[in-house]
Amino acid sequence: MKIQNRPIDERIDWLLELARRHTADFRSPDACLARAHYSARHPTALVVLKCMDGRINIPIVTNTPPGIIQSFRNLGGIFDLGWPHLGEVLANHVQHKIAEGRRVLILITYHFSRGDNKRGCAGFNYNTAAAIEHTRGIKQQIEQIFGSDHTTVFPIICGFETDEDALLLHGSNDAILDLGKLTDQTSVELNQQLTGLYPDLPRQMHTDLFRLLQGNLQWITEVRNSKRQLEIEHKEWMICLGRGFDFLHTPNIALIIGPYSPDLADPIHKAAGIIEANMQKGRIPDDGFLLFTSAPYAEIGVDRARAELKSRFLSRYAAEVIRDSFPLLAKRMRTKTAVLSWHSRELDMLD
Repeated sequence: MKIQNRPIDERIDWLLELARRHTADFRSPDACLARAHYSARHPTALVVLKCMDGRINIPIVTNTPPGIIQSFRNLGGIFDLGWPHLGEVLANHVQHKIAEGRRVLILITYHFSRGDNKRGCAGFNYNTAAAIEHTRGIKQQIEQIFGSDHTTVFPIICGFETDEDALLLHGSNDAILDLGKLTDQTSVELNQQLTGLYPDLPRQMHTDLFRLLQGNLQWITEVRNSKRQLEIEHKEWMICLGRGFDFLHTPNIALIIGPYSPDLADPIHKAAGIIEANMQKGRIPDDGFLLFTSAPYAEIGVDRARAELKSRFLSRYAAEVIRDSFPLLAKRMRTKTAVLSWHSRELDMLD
């Protein structure tokens, strides 16, 4: 029986066990050494802005060790760097990496399906053109904040084709490098195409981006050989609000809302409507759904205490929105509140 069809208590137990396994894997000696080795060879800091869709797992599809890529996730991949909290978090992260002597590559992603439009992004009503236009706006905002000469911070619009997990890079000259359409491509040819796409990309960033593309080509081959089945129907049964959900990359499980927009009520309302519709149409059991909030912290003491307050506030706020707009659904609501250590990726449950 798929996890979406199990009783709510079993689903929650499965979720917590998934988080524990992720923490154990992240803290293992092998994983720590792999991250250190990778960063030494590829010092470019990597940031990804992406949709909450669990299929979009950039580290997996590029064969990159967990913990290297900093992800920002939100419903539909919809962001506005004018949002006070988002702009502050992103700017602080970028400035921290630059202070370490590293350049920053930012992938601004959208996603779609070649095989079926309904496997695309519901956040944009499956309108890929609208999603691409939104990423262009984000790129302009990044250039406004960090500069347009791209010597230190380099933003790239990046498509994600969910049937084969193929990346599509949009160049400054409107050309697109579609890794899902490359056949018998040598490293030299791929390298030349990347140079043509981004002639102003600094050498080290070029090397590190090239490695991501090689990893993606390897992954695409694995996907094709596996002949995996493609999920079309959405069966989300939890709403995740906050940050620290990198362990959640199972498709059609969770609706993840980043704590970035000044109007959090709107995405919470939309997510609750999706959960209610999933129950009404029999896609998930109607015995309950989970509201899960998380806030990360970097240091023990004040930083962790503040994270606790933030996570509890998000839980109270989201629960109130759901009770006001979906009183019947609210009766089936379970809640979990947590904080996450950035260093260990340990999820500490508060409630």
